[in-house]
Amino acid sequence: MAHNKEVVLTVEGLKKIESELEQLKTVRRKEVAERIKTAIAFGDISENSEYDEAKNEQAQVEERIFKLENMVRNARVIDDEDISIESVGVGSKVKVLDLEYDEEVVYSIVGSAEADPYEGKISNESPVGDALLGKKVDDMVEVQVPDGVIKYKVLEISR
Repeated sequence: MAHNKEVVLTVEGLKKIESELEQLKTVRRKEVAERIKTAIAFGDISENSEYDEAKNEQAQVEERIFKLENMVRNARVIDDEDISIESVGVGSKVKVLDLEYDEEVVYSIVGSAEADPYEGKISNESPVGDALLGKKVDDMVEVQVPDGVIKYKVLEISR
């Protein structure tokens, strides 16, 4: 069995996972079980695509539940007191200046489980997140990305 990797989560991230888990266990499981029951009622399940789809969905739901439960079990939750504003760490919000485009960007550094680039939440394991870890205000950061190198100046660190 693979060693369970510690999952670093913010309090908000943990709440999000717990509510998805709750939803899956209470609502989705019932829905899928109903679909299976209905499909069985149609009779011959050997060529019943409705039944196959429902069984597949059931497997996916169970897999997701298992995955989320594992995350919660291995979670190391970071609360505000753990978050330093001296240097960048998981849980930090970092305002940086993109030197090439002269624009300010704010990133929240989170564990990979709750990374969501569209919300500005980047993983501590991503190239940018990793490069920012440990940096302080006024530090310059160069990040190797597929398109070349991005240069940032750290402007502000907050929680």
